[in-house]
Amino acid sequence: MTYYFNKILDVSFDQAIDTVTEELKKEGFGILTEIDVKATLKKKLDVDFRNYKILGACNPPFAHKALQSEDKIGLMLPCNVIVQELPNNKIEVAAVDPVASMAGVENTSLGIVADEVRQKLERVIENC
Repeated sequence: MTYYFNKILDVSFDQAIDTVTEELKKEGFGILTEIDVKATLKKKLDVDFRNYKILGACNPPFAHKALQSEDKIGLMLPCNVIVQELPNNKIEVAAVDPVASMAGVENTSLGIVADEVRQKLERVIENC
């Protein structure tokens, strides 16, 4: 079982960020956090790195269901989506598979929520 879904795009990095953000909105997700890995590594370590952003996406109704099912599940929230520039100037978008990331939690009701979120994130990546 892989722990993510991904797709390679032939667009600019900024276009990919815009597209994935819009597709997330269509599925009820908002972006809670945005980590610019390139800028952070430059600032903290003075190293150059490729364009790489981590988007912390949250779908409030599903987050609420998950938290009601398992009170410590906040440790695994939000759902991370990455956008990175590959060496061939292509852009990859990838999303965490919530079923894989929560597989170690033995909770049937949480598994149902994770499966629903998985379907939404799969559609996000497919539609990018």
